[in-house]
Amino acid sequence: MVKVEADDMFQLHLTFDNGEMRLYSLENKLEGVFSILKDKEKFQSVFIDEFGNVAWNIDDSVDSKEHWGNRIDICKDALYMDSIPAK
Repeated sequence: MVKVEADDMFQLHLTFDNGEMRLYSLENKLEGVFSILKDKEKFQSVFIDEFGNVAWNIDDSVDSKEHWGNRIDICKDALYMDSIPAK
């Protein structure tokens, strides 16, 4: 994955290495570990981690490379399989 952008509808706009653009919705998945992402500012802080997965830091003041439990992530393969082509 080369690019990820979050919108106000809790959707991720993804661009993969092959140039394909896809859309992944978290709107109905913001429960449990993902409940922190109901905060739109937190949701907008999405990034691509060192493994190419989509991720969010739970606490931005904590280094997620030192404290692995500080990060929420979604595997790039799961994102591809569960997303739809962007129009």
